[in-house]
Amino acid sequence: MPLQVTAIMLGVKDLARSKQFYGEGLGCAIDKDYPNFVSINLGEGSSSLALYEREAAAQDAGVSSEGSGFRGVSFHYIVPSSAAVDEVMGKAAAAGGGIVKAAAATQWGYFGYFSDPDGYLWKVASAS
Repeated sequence: MPLQVTAIMLGVKDLARSKQFYGEGLGCAIDKDYPNFVSINLGEGSSSLALYEREAAAQDAGVSSEGSGFRGVSFHYIVPSSAAVDEVMGKAAAAGGGIVKAAAATQWGYFGYFSDPDGYLWKVASAS
């Protein structure tokens, strides 16, 4: 059976804050909402996003919850236009995310990076 990504799990420091950031701030649909776990529907054709309290997620995996800085992964959201990049970046900032790299034109398109409240990086890009 080929490998598929059906869900992406993030260990978060404050579950309520992250739920508010992704749900109310970025407009993602909350699919399941439990005391230590929230599942977010990112739309048709996308994996779901799971939020766990960081300590619980680390315990589940049997590893330490310590870790910071670049985690060796970022999420990429490809949108149809530079205006859409700016819109998503603005929504992220208004919801409490950090602008890590302001959106700017490059030789191949337009992109910027924001971080969620736990420092996970999101690149928002458009080829036009």
